Formats: sequence, C-alpha cells, structure tokens
Amino acid sequence: MRKLLLLIGIIIISMSGAFAAKIPDDVRTYIEQNIPKADIRFDGVIIFPDNTIYLPLYPSLFSDIKSLSIKETYPAGLTIHQRPDIIIFNNDFVLMRVLTDGEGHRTVLHQTNPPLQVRTGLLPQDMLVPSGLIIPENIKGIIGNLKIDTKSEDLIRVNNDESFEEFLKNTEPATPQAMIQELANKVIFVTTNYSKNIQVVEPAHASPSYSLAQKSIPIDVKAVQDGKFLLVTAYDRPFIDIVSVADSRFIKQISLGTNPEQILIDSENNKAYVTAPSSSTIFVIDLKTMSLCQKIKINGYCEHILLSEGKLFYVDKLHNELWAIELQKNYELRDIGKFPNVSAIAYSNNKLFVASRTKSRIAVIDYDTLGLVNEFTTVSKPISMLLYGNILYVLGAQTNELQVLDTVSNSVIKNISLGTGGYSSGLKQVEGTNFAVITDLKNNYYSILDIPSGTILKTYELNIPIKDVIIADKVRLFE
Repeated sequence: MRKLLLLIGIIIISMSGAFAAKIPDDVRTYIEQNIPKADIRFDGVIIFPDNTIYLPLYPSLFSDIKSLSIKETYPAGLTIHQRPDIIIFNNDFVLMRVLTDGEGHRTVLHQTNPPLQVRTGLLPQDMLVPSGLIIPENIKGIIGNLKIDTKSEDLIRVNNDESFEEFLKNTEPATPQAMIQELANKVIFVTTNYSKNIQVVEPAHASPSYSLAQKSIPIDVKAVQDGKFLLVTAYDRPFIDIVSVADSRFIKQISLGTNPEQILIDSENNKAYVTAPSSSTIFVIDLKTMSLCQKIKINGYCEHILLSEGKLFYVDKLHNELWAIELQKNYELRDIGKFPNVSAIAYSNNKLFVASRTKSRIAVIDYDTLGLVNEFTTVSKPISMLLYGNILYVLGAQTNELQVLDTVSNSVIKNISLGTGGYSSGLKQVEGTNFAVITDLKNNYYSILDIPSGTILKTYELNIPIKDVIIADKVRLFE
C-alpha cells in the first residue's frame, strides 16, 4: 500500500557520564562569556583560540555557592584572560593549564605543596589526554583509571615521505592553480578507493600535505563542529570513528554493533544520522556529546538518505522502494512507492524529486497525495541532485554536465558543461556556505559551484584518486 503508515520502533539510548564529561553549566557559561571562542570539547578538554589547553579537575564534592567566581590562581592574582597555570573556582572546580617542559614534554604545573582542590580533584575518566602528558608524582591521584598514552602512540598523521602509497605524487601542475575566495581558510579532505588514509590537501594544491591513517577504507567522512572533528565510517567496522583534526588522533569510537555507512549531518539540531543498511537501522548521534542517543528501526536496506523539512527520506535499494520518516509526527514511516534505480532524491515545498539513473528521468511526486505531478527527461545518468530555493541542480555522470531546473515551471534554465572530460561522481553543498563541490571520479578533478548564480568558479586538479572531497574550515593544528 502506497499510503501505509507504520510506527517505527525507537530505542532511546540512556545517556550517562560514562560517555562524556559534562562541564558544570556555571563554569561553561563563565568560560563562554570571558573567552567567547573557547572550544569546550565533548570529553572535557578546553581549548582557547590561541591553542592554550586546560584540563578540568572535578572536586569530590562541589561547594555550595550563589554565583561562580575565581577563588584563586597560580600565579596569584591573574584573570582567565591572562592564562594562569591553575584556576580554582569558588565551587572547587579546577582548570589546569597544559604546559611544556624544557624537553618538549607536555605536563602541568609542578608544586611542592599543591592546593587541596588539586590534590583531591579527578580528571574526567573518558577524556582523551594530550599525548605523553606527564603528571607530577605528588598529584598522580588525579588520574584515577584514566589511560595516558605515551607520546605519539595514537597519532594517525602520516607524512608523504613516510607513506608507501604508490599513487602519491609530490609534483604540482606546471601552472599554479589560483586560489579563490571561497576556499580561503578551508582545508580539503580526500578519500580514495585505494587507501585507508584520508588525504589532507591545502586548497589550490594538487598534492596532499599529509594523511590521516584509518583502520579500513572509509565509506563516508563528514566534518563537524567547524571542522574540528571528522566522523568516519569504514568497511567492515561496526563503529563510527571520531578524529580530532587539530592533533591528528582518534578521539573516540562509537560502537554500533553493525556496520554503518552513510552519514548525514543535521547542523541545526547538532545531530548526525548514520545508516546501517544491513540491519535496517538509522542511528542518531548527539554531536554535542559525540554519543549515540537513539536508533530508528526502518524497513529495508537504506541508501540515499535525505533530511528536509522535518522528514528523513531514504531508498530501500533491495526493493526500489522510497520511504519517508516523519520526525515530528511520532516517527511515522510512510511508503512513497516504487521507483526504478533511484540515484538521487530532493524535496521542497511538498514536492519530491526522484531521479532514475538508468532511465535518465526525474519524477515529481506530490507528498500529500503521492500522485505523479510531472515526469521529464534529464541529463544522462543523473547521479546527484541539489535543491536551492526553486532551483534544482542535477549532475549527469556520463556527460559531465550540470543541469539547472526551475522547479516551479519544471523547465530547464541552462546546462553547464563541466569540461573535465571524465566521469562526474558527486555534487554536495559545503556546510555553512553558498557553494558546492562537484567531483570527477575518473580524471581526479573537483569543481567549485556558486549555488546562487549557477556558475562554476574554478576546477582544481588533484594528484590522487578521488572517491570523495570534503571541504571544511581550517583548524589550528597542535604542535
């Protein structure tokens, strides 16, 4: 039945302190008010914009206070803006600055007679401690059961000269590739079908600067929290790996018990939806705590997941069935119907656009009635679609062509030749911007599309095979 409504079984995952350290609300507010751009990481580490790192110490018992203030600092009399080595709040919560000793080791302030709040405090037991951190002997009790890795033990950064990947080339094009404004202060992450590593490329460069070693070949990678972290799914791994870009480390692993594939980011609600086709499940990740908060049981083997206007759409590729999940209506599951070889979907203003790769056609479905509004021929082998207002972009894989459609009149505005001469493989909007990236799987190009104007700003060559290109804000790397 096309109008079949099913209630999806939802399992709420209990949230506990074992997953993520929670900075007290008043301390968080104090830091955010005084250091507005401070990064309070989900595991409790606090990073100021100048890369000053503070570790939190939780007291065994918080003091009862009316309002939070700094009780004491070392050196004495400093404000939080002056980056003291130790900050003790009047509720006995402590921040300890990560220092570097004369031999380059990371440590914290060594005191002959540490204050009581330091001696009796405890580091978050799920925190990822800076590599090689040395804790003075007289306050070793703050570690508890926390694991501190030896220096570089868990680093995943691989320099080009240390890599044995045959496809890596260090030569740039004879004519330098010009930088465009849209890529300023960005970084490019590139995945391939030939390597477990995620290649890190500077904009307008052809060769990667370095790579991030993974456990298996990535299926999907998404940058979150302004490029600070990468969420990674990989073949034959029942986990979501979380990579800290700043220090090139695995920072956390979310176990799912089944193999995840596609990752979809809901920035507005700080969530990620992760498909697990083999178990007919969509997992929901809380991006604030980087923990599993929900899992949604669905019908079929899901792919091409799409979030739009409070609905999750997906295709059951085993039965060519298109489904919608009404997130705001008690997670009702709605059967949209069967469509042949769906390669992409888009949704806006109660209309669902469904592209068939083999037929090179797009069907327009009225969401309320599930009736066919229109159907028309599009570019050969449509592989991706991107909706912007009333404009629909359709990427043709075979012809390296981008078609621009008016969704009100269902008429073609123009066709854009990409000129890469290869095989187009993907079109997606870059988070928080008005431009999109178009990838060429065969000839290893990526093009930057200005979405409002519908113009190709620049096409760049890479010296590495392309599976996917992820563009994110550049973050300052830890030394």
